[in-house]
Amino acid sequence: MSEISGARLDAPGLRGWAHDAVGHLITHTDEINRLNVFPVADSDTGTNMLFTMRSAVVWADDRAGDDAASGVAGVAAALAEGALHGARGNSGVILSQILRALAEVTSGRGVTEIDGPVLAEALRRAEGLVVASMGEAVPGTIVSVLQAAAGAAEQQAGAGADVSSVVGAAAEAAATALARTTDQLDVLAEAGVVDAGGRGLLVLLDAMTATLTGTAPRRPSYQPAAGQAEAVTTTATPQFEVMYLLSDCRQDGAGRLRGLLDGLGDSVAIGDAGAGRFSVHVHTDDAGGAVEAGLSVGSLSRIQITALAGAHPHAHRTRDRAVLAVVDGDGAAELFTGEGARVLRAGATPITAQQLLRALVEADAAQVMLLPNGYIAAEELVAGCTAATGWGIDVVPVPAASMVQGLAALAVHDAGRQTVDDGYTMARAAAATRHGSVRVAAESALTWAGACKAGDGLGITGDEVLIVAHDIATAASGLVDLLLASGGELVTVLMAAGVDDTVGDQLRKHVHERHLGIEVTCYRTGHDGDALLIGVE
Repeated sequence: MSEISGARLDAPGLRGWAHDAVGHLITHTDEINRLNVFPVADSDTGTNMLFTMRSAVVWADDRAGDDAASGVAGVAAALAEGALHGARGNSGVILSQILRALAEVTSGRGVTEIDGPVLAEALRRAEGLVVASMGEAVPGTIVSVLQAAAGAAEQQAGAGADVSSVVGAAAEAAATALARTTDQLDVLAEAGVVDAGGRGLLVLLDAMTATLTGTAPRRPSYQPAAGQAEAVTTTATPQFEVMYLLSDCRQDGAGRLRGLLDGLGDSVAIGDAGAGRFSVHVHTDDAGGAVEAGLSVGSLSRIQITALAGAHPHAHRTRDRAVLAVVDGDGAAELFTGEGARVLRAGATPITAQQLLRALVEADAAQVMLLPNGYIAAEELVAGCTAATGWGIDVVPVPAASMVQGLAALAVHDAGRQTVDDGYTMARAAAATRHGSVRVAAESALTWAGACKAGDGLGITGDEVLIVAHDIATAASGLVDLLLASGGELVTVLMAAGVDDTVGDQLRKHVHERHLGIEVTCYRTGHDGDALLIGVE
């Protein structure tokens, strides 16, 4: 349980609840997924709520030191914004609207904490936003559970109860309403389950009770009824899930978009984030048409198109595993992204564990193969990966000490393999890539390879200078000779900003003349620091 100031939902208390909510969702993700038969039986409601809540927490934590995000309204706004950017699936859009309701009822009112009346107002406001995002109130869904929770909260708040009692009453009413969902929606009755989204909402309310009182209520394990778990598996599933952020859109444009998307598929959810911004979700066979519909009413960003499980026999979720590469330079970002990796940009200041954690969350995958590429200090790498593991992300750090080793590892990545096999294969490829760098000497010095003066080219492997030459092209040629001494087939050269293209040409000529049959590939990555990064495979 997170430490908070007493039993209050002030700024630290609200942030503490958000962290506790992530932990509770991790515990219940599989349970919620097994209940997921509506609107589509794709078994990902729990996963999507977890991913969305994690994004919200990372967004709020990143802004913990900002004055604008220091009060309870600032924390609520940051949680809502993070959920908007990280919303995953229909349930993620709905969760973003619940968090937006908290932000709206605390904004501009000078409140220092969320008390009983404010929480009751937020739950009722959330009901309206969720219904608006779904387009209609369907009985037996999260809307029914939210309605019951809001009603109980209003009753307790009106009687002067404290926030702990209000949350407790809302949670008990939600549990009662959740049990009734099976009788309200035919597809739930056929599968013998309660509504998955409603179960997720109950998890969030119970997490708030734990934050405030130290103890979460004991709930039964919600499972499909015996013999009914496969009741809905024959339902046809659209091929794709399409999500994007829509901006520069008028309110009537969102209505027109809903009409277009309703004609293209189902599970349409359009979450309003204010200021003409919306989070959009749809299941459809026409992914291009869904994107074009959004472009007809505004500007799009963060477009995600995912093959839905069950759409056809060999379909799978493409986000089950991702590769995150730490890179430096615009060219490097384009190179790694083009090979299918997500990237975390290294900069002038060292990457922190919090920055790494955020990038791992935003990779939007249950498993992440991490390529540090020499840009993360060991202690920050361990701290970031440990935090991500605690949030339910399976992180496999691949020992790549340079971007050239990272490229070799990425080339053999296969999401279809078992995680341990994929990690082992990538690690072998990285380890088999001998690497070094060439830099320009900043001053006169004595090295293992002899004396150097400012402006000389230095060929380096590990921490040792092994080549001293009058320019970087000559130093690179000598370094490649050393790296190829024990064999190799491919030389990869990454060129920093400001390095002339003739350097690559001279190196290609040298290898062609001295090492027959060896291929040389040069990329302008635009990284800072060493002039050249060189790898031999």
